[in-house]
Amino acid sequence: MSTSTDSTHRAESPVTLITGGATGIGAAVARQLLGAGHRVAVTGRREQRLHAFADELGRPEELLTLAGNAAEYADVRSAVESTLKAYGRLDTVVANAGFATHDAVADGDPAGWTEMVLTNVLGPALLIRASVDALKETRGRIVLVGSVAGFVNTPGNIYGATKWAVTGLAENTRRQVTDFGIGVTLIAPGRVETPFWDGTLPPGHLLTADQIADSVVWALRQPAGVDVNTVVVRPIGQPN
Repeated sequence: MSTSTDSTHRAESPVTLITGGATGIGAAVARQLLGAGHRVAVTGRREQRLHAFADELGRPEELLTLAGNAAEYADVRSAVESTLKAYGRLDTVVANAGFATHDAVADGDPAGWTEMVLTNVLGPALLIRASVDALKETRGRIVLVGSVAGFVNTPGNIYGATKWAVTGLAENTRRQVTDFGIGVTLIAPGRVETPFWDGTLPPGHLLTADQIADSVVWALRQPAGVDVNTVVVRPIGQPN
């Protein structure tokens, strides 16, 4: 039986919005936060995948699924508004949506580059813009999921170039929003076993999505006034 105390606790529990939150790292973060008593909204392009994720978790009241494109401002703004309407506040946003075309600038297929650049670079910027007013109210946090590829050059790596942009976006954003009381954390994973690899995993040891989620959740749990800015997480054995 629910009580007024339970309802009050739910109303005060932190709220996180995660783009690309139905699979991989985003889903792992959502699971951990839900397990810790948070309320979570996740976005994704595919409604079927969002429904499957909600079904997997038993469709808890604390989970909101929102179909939309992370690179379309109207969709991102709608996701923020829907989260605020459902839960009344927003404490954290996690810009996780992204993908790679797995080709190179000198001999790759440009057909996929526009969507990759828009999703990986424009998407996080749109999420920041859409959520900043709500995050000012809670003195919340912004988490951008970047990559080791955003610190290490690789021959012809277009995906890496988008993640270099995310690295810059994180620090540029921090310098503006720190005056608003908002924290900014860049999580830069090395090789992780997720659907990112499109079925062809690289050799060697890989991290799990849960291990990267551990780093995200750790950053979110920092005390008020503490801003962890850059977390690079590699598996042992990855030299670059």
